[in-house]
Amino acid sequence: MSPPRRYTLSLSCPDRVGVVAAVSSFLAGHQGWITEANHHADVDGKRFFMRQEILADSLPFDIDVLREKFAPIAREFDMDWKISDSARKKRVVVMVSKQEHCLYDLLSRWHADELNIEIPCVISNHETFRGLVEWHGIPFHHVPVTPDTKAEAYARVEDLYREAGGDVMVLARYMQILSPGLCDRYPGRIINIHHSFLPSFVGAKPYHQAYERGVKLIGATCHYVTSELDQGPIIEQDVIRIDHSDAPEDLVRYGKDIEKAVLARGLRYHLEDRVLVHGNKTVVFR
Repeated sequence: MSPPRRYTLSLSCPDRVGVVAAVSSFLAGHQGWITEANHHADVDGKRFFMRQEILADSLPFDIDVLREKFAPIAREFDMDWKISDSARKKRVVVMVSKQEHCLYDLLSRWHADELNIEIPCVISNHETFRGLVEWHGIPFHHVPVTPDTKAEAYARVEDLYREAGGDVMVLARYMQILSPGLCDRYPGRIINIHHSFLPSFVGAKPYHQAYERGVKLIGATCHYVTSELDQGPIIEQDVIRIDHSDAPEDLVRYGKDIEKAVLARGLRYHLEDRVLVHGNKTVVFR
């Protein structure tokens, strides 16, 4: 049984008295049935964050009219806000290189309807997974990247993303560094899974870095991509314990399980508008 159609209102604004009352009164005044409500006040930053899920059928108008009627309240409280519709599946463009575990996991969850998404295409700098992706009925685009062709390659990636109508780009172990321009044009719309517990061990071969350092925990981090390598706002993290007997190859093997789970959770939070970015941090209403 499919869950009922919902509108999700998410917002942040300068913290002051009356925000919750204004939003709640507005929804109640139109018979809006709230099924989930989340609030957070950043005391130091004096910023307020809110997420409300409303049964779509409880309102007497559609989402366009809802946005129109809510706009005056948003202006009054100087809100950054959006309203999404659960009936519209977000379009996720997946990028991958030669490691398959995160791609397999996303395809499996998509195929099983565990993620309410469409995957309009997969982009890779290798041909490795063309057969797998096309077997799922998903277009596959090979965009090679060399040190001399990065500008052309990322221009092609951006064209494909736009043509696909992408809402979010997911780097599912895409082992290339996107151009700063591409990152800057899509803030909060490019998600990466990094195979370490950031901010430790940024860059290449973090499991080997962790082995050399002798750590007892390794982890994975799902974060938004910015022009600074592995420095974007963190969405989700997890760890697993290791010990002295584990070789770097063991760490890589353990880490794959964490990477899949952390990426899937982080992506789900993003898709459900549970993530609000505040500077280089996030508020995540799980």
